[in-house]
Amino acid sequence: MLKLTRKLWLNMTLQKISIKKFLPGIAWFFVVLVLTCMPGKDVPQIGWLDGIYFDKWVHAGMFGGLTFLFCWPFYKSDFSAQKRLHYFIKIALAASMWGLAIEFIQKYFVISRDFDLLDWAADSFGVLLAFLLCKKWFVKSSHKNA
Repeated sequence: MLKLTRKLWLNMTLQKISIKKFLPGIAWFFVVLVLTCMPGKDVPQIGWLDGIYFDKWVHAGMFGGLTFLFCWPFYKSDFSAQKRLHYFIKIALAASMWGLAIEFIQKYFVISRDFDLLDWAADSFGVLLAFLLCKKWFVKSSHKNA
C-alpha cells in the first residue's frame, strides 16, 4: 500500500520532460567540450582580438548558451515558477562547475593549454547572465508550447 501511495504521489508531483527537449543543450555541451579541448596550437591567434578580450566574450557566450539551452525545457514544462527557479539555479551551478572542470581538463590533459582563472570567471559571467535572463523571462511567465 505504501509503495502504491508513494508511486502515485511521485507521478502526481513530478512532471517528465522528454530527453529530446534537452538535445540542443546536450549537443551544445559537446560543442563546448570540443572547442575548449582543442590544443593551443589549433586555436587561431588574431592580435587585435586580444585587445578587446574576445576570448573571454566567447567563453561567456558559450557557457551562457549552455545554461539557456538547459533551462529552456524547464520553461516549456508544466513546472511551477518556484520549481523552474529551483532547476535554473541547479543548472547555473552545474554549468559554472563545468567551466571550472574544463580548466582542469585543459591544464592536465590538453596539449599547450593551461588553467586560466579568468576563463572560468568569463564562463561564470555568461552563466550568471543567462540565469538572470531565464529567471526574468521564464520564471513568472507561463509557458507557450512550441
